[in-house]
Amino acid sequence: MKKQNSMTSNIGDFAGRITRARAAALSSAGQMPPLKDHVEENKRMARRGNTKRAALDENNTDAPDNPHHQHKRRAVLRDVTNVCCKSSCKSCFNDTKIQDNSIQQAKRGQARVTKVAPSVSVELPQVEANSKIKIIQDIVKEESKLEEVSTSLHTDKPLHLITIQECGIDDQRIADLSSGMPLESQSSLNEEEKGAFHGKLMTSCDPDYVNIDVDNTDPQQCSLYAADIYTNLRVAELIRRPSPSFMERIQRDITQTMRGILVDWLVEVSEEYKLMPDTLYMTVYLIDWFLSQNYIQRQKLQLLGITCMLISSKYEEICAPRVEEFCFSTDNTYTREEVLKMEIHVLKHVGFQLSAPTAKTFIRRFLRAAQASYKSPSLELEYLANFLAELTLVDYGFLNFLPSIIAASAVFLARWTLDQSSHPWNTTLEHYTSYKASDLKMTVFALQELQMNTNCCPLNAIRMKYQQQKFKSVGTLSSPRLLETLF
Repeated sequence: MKKQNSMTSNIGDFAGRITRARAAALSSAGQMPPLKDHVEENKRMARRGNTKRAALDENNTDAPDNPHHQHKRRAVLRDVTNVCCKSSCKSCFNDTKIQDNSIQQAKRGQARVTKVAPSVSVELPQVEANSKIKIIQDIVKEESKLEEVSTSLHTDKPLHLITIQECGIDDQRIADLSSGMPLESQSSLNEEEKGAFHGKLMTSCDPDYVNIDVDNTDPQQCSLYAADIYTNLRVAELIRRPSPSFMERIQRDITQTMRGILVDWLVEVSEEYKLMPDTLYMTVYLIDWFLSQNYIQRQKLQLLGITCMLISSKYEEICAPRVEEFCFSTDNTYTREEVLKMEIHVLKHVGFQLSAPTAKTFIRRFLRAAQASYKSPSLELEYLANFLAELTLVDYGFLNFLPSIIAASAVFLARWTLDQSSHPWNTTLEHYTSYKASDLKMTVFALQELQMNTNCCPLNAIRMKYQQQKFKSVGTLSSPRLLETLF
């Protein structure tokens, strides 16, 4: 049929339809009219095809033969502020990749233009070449900017020390800004604590101290960057510090004794559910942080306690107790809905920031420094130092001391309790705690009074806990009188 239709279309002014039989008869008789030139027919078909292509590409802005089409060039990034180094910039933009991309795009553009409209001049390679030159120029500018920024940021001091000390921002100002509390309501650090922080964050370079980070075999010790971690923790303990006077300023319905009873009861709960010591420390921290800025009635104090322990368990424990278990520990005084509602309130107040250094955080590091002078680790020293540190959780008055000072004082008093033949403080402890013995005098004396229970406090949950044999019965030990010559 295609052949027949072609023959019909090639015959000029001949009336009637030409069939195969009729064409054969005409051909034999010599009456077949001459066919038209194939060249003219091809030109006509080409013009018809171009007309259809133009009609289809009328609204197509990507067609090269569109008279309204303008070649679009991708804008070059001029203000790159998140480039870390020159190597990353060079790996992303290099001359070879740009040249290959330009050649490939030019070939694709040339093929498209030649196929659709052969008469149109090809200008795309020139555009791409200009774009390549412009990209390379911008890259050179960005690299020069990066060199200037890196030069301006180059310094020999740690970044956190520049931020805190050289800018003239004191530790109390940081605490005021971070907590959002009024300046007059924030707790003020005494001069002794400020001097201990500002002057001693950069530990001394005394060659006599023992390097406790020389052993890299235990990955849990983080020996390579443990010093930087604890230096940053020393800064962090100032930022989110509970107010040591919230009982006098904010709370009217609860007292210091009620707080002590709550903490003593939470120690028993943590023992019942076999929770980690870090869970207990964080629980007390969240309670004090919440009470520092929120008024609460005494009927809700126990609810606050179990809610903070629930939050701490979720953060510290592998398998945290369920909400119903904490409700059961209160003899179902509070329902599950009340605990969850209080949990939302506490988390919103702390801004979901649960990472805060406690005395337990520092005591691990300080005990490692204390054990450096021993031939074999002393479990009795470890248990006794932890016992003394936990005693401070019940006493409201120890909110006046930083957690790092409490941890250092616990190690000081534990060493003195176990051995009076040598000084409990040495250059290694001074190096890693950044405290001298004179800096710990007030805290050590207060801690010894707490150990001896001079106030006859009836809250004995922590004492009974450390009187067990698994803790070497360190709860029964008492320290001899402290000498003034020790400080």
